[in-house]
Amino acid sequence: MDPRKIPGLLSLSEVPVGLGGCRNGTDSFDCCEYNVSVFDGKSCESIHEISGETVKVQHCSLSESSPALLVQLENLAILQDEQWELRMFLARIGEKRAKIMNSFAKSCLVDAGILANRAREASRAKDPLAAAWVKCSAYFLSDAILSLNSRRPSPAHMLDITRRLEKSDTNQTLSLVHQVLGLERASTSLLTRMAKSTIGFSEMVEGAGNSGIIRRKFEYFADHSLLSDCYFYLGYMNRNNMMKIKNRTHKNPEYAHILRVAFDMESDHLVVEGQAGALLDRVNDLLASIKDGN
Repeated sequence: MDPRKIPGLLSLSEVPVGLGGCRNGTDSFDCCEYNVSVFDGKSCESIHEISGETVKVQHCSLSESSPALLVQLENLAILQDEQWELRMFLARIGEKRAKIMNSFAKSCLVDAGILANRAREASRAKDPLAAAWVKCSAYFLSDAILSLNSRRPSPAHMLDITRRLEKSDTNQTLSLVHQVLGLERASTSLLTRMAKSTIGFSEMVEGAGNSGIIRRKFEYFADHSLLSDCYFYLGYMNRNNMMKIKNRTHKNPEYAHILRVAFDMESDHLVVEGQAGALLDRVNDLLASIKDGN
């Protein structure tokens, strides 16, 4: 599909439109969706099927200031920009790129620390979601490390990206992340169960739209024997959805049941407590190094 036709096909007239995500680069799979940003001042997303391809539309503003969003908007391919507003916006992002990446890394590290501490306390209280919180912490730590390497998070491709990072003290932290996530456990049978539960959790939290994307990527990973990449991707999607309901998990006990499989959760609370402590120590070390570096 020619991305330049997307604004017309979706009747996105007069507003700036850009293409981001992996379809705007060299790292993409046949299963990857087209990530389109529409700068109309709204704050929502929608998913469309066009000529057999999936197009995910994120509505946003030219005055966006969230580092998490700005990291994803950098280097958009401009599809529509009659008044050159988007060009000027992207130029401003480019000028502040290092600061944005650093701010995003710090934000992820703070979230990783908060969740690691939550996991530690939950494990001591024998909370069934303790292992889910520790995995969420590990994913935020992974996001931070990528940002410290000036790379944006891209869930389906992140594990491959981390394999190609230069060796450094910071990047060595990824070995801890992978250990906590349990990537070595990936198998076809386990991933099939995880995918079913991940899709179910997605539908419970955000409706049916994104579940089709998850299913398509799982099938691609499985067909191409990318088992560890699939395991990482499914967990990342669960992390994203868990953050959307983080303050009301206690009101829905069924979450613990579905996440036990979706996250491939560790059942030993002592192990979880140890993982949480190790993550928290590393998060604090990285935060101190960033602060010292500034």
